[in-house]
Amino acid sequence: MLENYPFLILFIGIATVIGMIIFLKINAFLALITAAIVVSLLGPESVMNPETGETVNRIKRVAIAFGNSVSGIGIVIALAAIIGKCMMDSGAADRIVRAFLKTLGEKNASFALMGSGFVLAVPVFFDTVFYLLIPLARSLYRSTKKNYLMYIMAIAAGGAITHTLVPPTPGPLFMADNLGVDLGKMIFVGALVALPAAFAGIFYAMFANRVMNIPMREVAEHKDPDPLEEHELPSLTISLMPIVLPVLMITTNTLVNSMLASGVGPQSLLEKISPFTSIIGDANFALLIATAIALGILYHQRKMTLLKLGASVENALMSGGVIILITAGGGAFGKMLTVAQIGPAIQNMFSTAESEAAGLSFLFLGFGIAALLKVAQGSSTVAMITTSAMLAAMQVTPQMLGFDPVYLATAIGAGSLIGSWMNDSGFWIFCKMSGLTEAEALKSWTPLLIVLGFTSLATTVLLSIVWPMT
Repeated sequence: MLENYPFLILFIGIATVIGMIIFLKINAFLALITAAIVVSLLGPESVMNPETGETVNRIKRVAIAFGNSVSGIGIVIALAAIIGKCMMDSGAADRIVRAFLKTLGEKNASFALMGSGFVLAVPVFFDTVFYLLIPLARSLYRSTKKNYLMYIMAIAAGGAITHTLVPPTPGPLFMADNLGVDLGKMIFVGALVALPAAFAGIFYAMFANRVMNIPMREVAEHKDPDPLEEHELPSLTISLMPIVLPVLMITTNTLVNSMLASGVGPQSLLEKISPFTSIIGDANFALLIATAIALGILYHQRKMTLLKLGASVENALMSGGVIILITAGGGAFGKMLTVAQIGPAIQNMFSTAESEAAGLSFLFLGFGIAALLKVAQGSSTVAMITTSAMLAAMQVTPQMLGFDPVYLATAIGAGSLIGSWMNDSGFWIFCKMSGLTEAEALKSWTPLLIVLGFTSLATTVLLSIVWPMT
């Protein structure tokens, strides 16, 4: 009985999260913190904090775990929220979209919309990306008189996939931090897994567009904004800087560390530049530089007063603050599962399995749990946070998996796409902003995300076998 006690705690913890969110309609932050406290109370006795020497009781260790989670992801999420807001208000996001359309042409407008969503959803939340791009889809329909469903599904495909796989959006960022994955590696592999899924989404959108002839309808409560003039937009190079520069800074540090670890390249030079790249490649510093650039673009383009610029930052931080609380709550929940000895109990289950089979089983486990949580409570971010916290509590190592834990993160992200329906805010954004009925959204949006999720899982499994990175 005692050997199954950790599984009982795990079940109670999951039931607490899902029960409070689904049945009691409690905010995800309160549900996760409550579950963390419940799991902590059911776990082992209080322990001594080795850093301070003081005894930490069952409640205080939840607060400490919450603080540790904030230290890992809080600054990055707050800065990413500011960058997204500035790119929207300055016209930088608009410039990127127009560049895609100009390059690919009206014939390939669906690929241009998908590419725009794919790039913009890295620093900008999905709902904001969809708000930005939906007027373009409507404008394209007015000129072509066809393919409206394909256009809006293309936006959804590009935006949804990077939102769940590529940092610094909160879900992927937390998974990388929680599973001990290098952030540069998470960006690279996340984008690598996301790309074929996005194209699969486009092809499904083309199929759905042929099967369902859905016209564009007026949306009474939403007026399409007037498009900005060309001279009101920053240049493409400037517009891309808040996205490209931090990615380059982070991946440069990842590359230098990887070359040092593997003994490849000029080791003496790498050792000299390593302290420098470790600073500029730190996600907090890289996003701070990107934030300064984004603020500078907004200030220059809109000729804002410093007071208005400050108000814009405050608005961005209000939305980012909610995400930080939910994410850190998930981190505290995961840490309490670790304290409750879930890890050793799970390891015993896989102790007799073959390494490759055990590794793949973890991929399917992460995918399945994330999908279950997504169906149950609707939020991909909460599904990613909760699932990665649970698997981190299992103390999964690269040796156990047979491949890098980054693939565990992408499998969880893939699962968090599955089963979007009427409890998902993304479902309603897609439905109401597009002028679709609920039935039309269930027939288009929900299957689209299933295609994205399973394609991402298939790519993850394939990469874990052919390029394990261990």
